[in-house]
Amino acid sequence: MKLTYAAFAFLGLLWGSNFTYMKWAAALISPAQITLLRVFFGFLPLAFAAWHAGAIDRRQLRYLPHFLVMAIVATAFYYFAIVKGTALLPSGVAGVLGGSIALFTAVASLLVLRTERLNRLMAVGVACGFAGIVLIARPWEGADRSIDLAGVIWMVAGAAVLGLSYVYVRRFLSPANLPPLALSTWQIGLALPVLLLLTDFTGIGRILQDWHAAIGVAVGLGVLGTGAAFLIYYYLVQELGAVAASGSTYITPIVALLIGWATGEKVGMLEVAAVVLILGSIAMLQIGRQRALRETAGVQHPDGRRRAP
Repeated sequence: MKLTYAAFAFLGLLWGSNFTYMKWAAALISPAQITLLRVFFGFLPLAFAAWHAGAIDRRQLRYLPHFLVMAIVATAFYYFAIVKGTALLPSGVAGVLGGSIALFTAVASLLVLRTERLNRLMAVGVACGFAGIVLIARPWEGADRSIDLAGVIWMVAGAAVLGLSYVYVRRFLSPANLPPLALSTWQIGLALPVLLLLTDFTGIGRILQDWHAAIGVAVGLGVLGTGAAFLIYYYLVQELGAVAASGSTYITPIVALLIGWATGEKVGMLEVAAVVLILGSIAMLQIGRQRALRETAGVQHPDGRRRAP
């Protein structure tokens, strides 16, 4: 059990530090180039693990169109969007906004999946989450903005797209009962040729001018922050269950904000309040969803009353 909790904390640390690595690399190469390098180095450990576990099967080719959708939307675009947003924002602020994925997943589930029911606690959670995003964006500021609104839009777009992708998986891929490792390997692997076709390689060698940035992208962002993070996450899902494993998203924005503060970024009351609101919204959405599921799972008495099964 100690190993499980250590893995839980390590996953939050990996995801939270990703924003710092993106910030370093963004000073040297383009967001598209960073995305390509991240996917390439992240694919290596996933491909090895999938081969070692025998997770890839020829019969999975029937789901290739769905894998391609996930590769383009949930990998290529999502990674590009958060790199683009992080390049325009302080890394700590980007990390806080990156923690809003669960919020958009819940909203997308409520809008698309008929099995999801909105209750009062979930509604309050959604409101708190968007309030946290507004605090980060600071729309009341004038021309001398301290936060780049375009960066906020890129981060929110990435979180929203990834949230929708979870709903897509539940609707089209979950019924197939594919191993999570297989789905991730197909998703990351197919994103690689897409990015190779779309990325301009001009100046990509500049990343080698700064070994901190080069190692940060290859090892920190790729091998650890993408490949190893996927593997650790699936280990936690197996040991703790999906709901408990998703709690690592609570750690990510806090880690990102602390790293940003330690490297000289300004962290004020607005940032802290935004973290509290976004993390609080995630907690309320998870608790509210579990309550809704318990209510839906109730069975009918012959006289029409409901009781727990």
